[in-house]
Amino acid sequence: MKRVIVAVVAIISLPALLALAEAVSFHLRNRSDSFLVSSGVEREYIVYVPKSYDRAKPAPLVISLHGAGGWPRQQMKLSGWNELADHEGFLVVYPSGTTGGGPRVWRMGGEGETRDVRFISDLIDELRKTYNIDPRRIYANGLSNGGGMSFILSCRMPDRIAAVGLVGAAQLAPWSSCADDHAVPMIDFHGTADSMAPYDGGSSWVVTVPLPSVPRWAANWARRNRCAPDPIDSEVKADVLRREYTRCADNASVVLYTIRGGGHTWPGGQQLPEWFAGRTSTSIDATREMWSFFAAHPAR
Repeated sequence: MKRVIVAVVAIISLPALLALAEAVSFHLRNRSDSFLVSSGVEREYIVYVPKSYDRAKPAPLVISLHGAGGWPRQQMKLSGWNELADHEGFLVVYPSGTTGGGPRVWRMGGEGETRDVRFISDLIDELRKTYNIDPRRIYANGLSNGGGMSFILSCRMPDRIAAVGLVGAAQLAPWSSCADDHAVPMIDFHGTADSMAPYDGGSSWVVTVPLPSVPRWAANWARRNRCAPDPIDSEVKADVLRREYTRCADNASVVLYTIRGGGHTWPGGQQLPEWFAGRTSTSIDATREMWSFFAAHPAR
């Protein structure tokens, strides 16, 4: 009888043990490998150094920020920056937002935002101690909440961030977040079927405050950069429309890629579950387009 009871307990406990083992395995596969103390708190990040890196030559640095609820290694796999870095010779760093006892996020507004901005600044300083990084070619990009943080960095650190890239991002912070009217080049990718950051603006099940439409946000960014008012539209693919604002101050052009039917996803990147995030377009590679834009826009 005792053996039967032990066997039953073991069978009942097996699912929980398997779940625990999977949780531990997931944590080990996705943990960050580097840390630094910023604002008195230990912060995490992953840095990728391509095989083509040459200490004798200043290299660009790409800062890629995960979305709300994401994490550095997820952003690495989602975007595919490492593969392109191997070919082009730039470094990539994937910082981690803070948890605060919940999902990892980048803070918009208040002390949380100030600490996150300081963390990115401290991270750049830390990496420059070890690697020969070109200070004129430091770029920030991100998905969703990470794209919103890239906007914040363009406002709070325009002297350090040469250009930014946004994917599925919405303007959660006001333009008053910008310390001045410094022109910062920007490239944006956004799907018309994005259910989390609606292309046409308004609120969503994720963001309850009303948001401006994505085209309006791009137009406002173009005004910030003192671009010519009339953009140039071109159809890149059957489902991709490109809009570019030119003749901007300091050559700080603004480009918006509209993905018809695209979801809250990274075009050309790792596909997220369609039932949750919507369709991932393969007609365009956001990472490659972003890098081409960055390479054409070093800091002035």
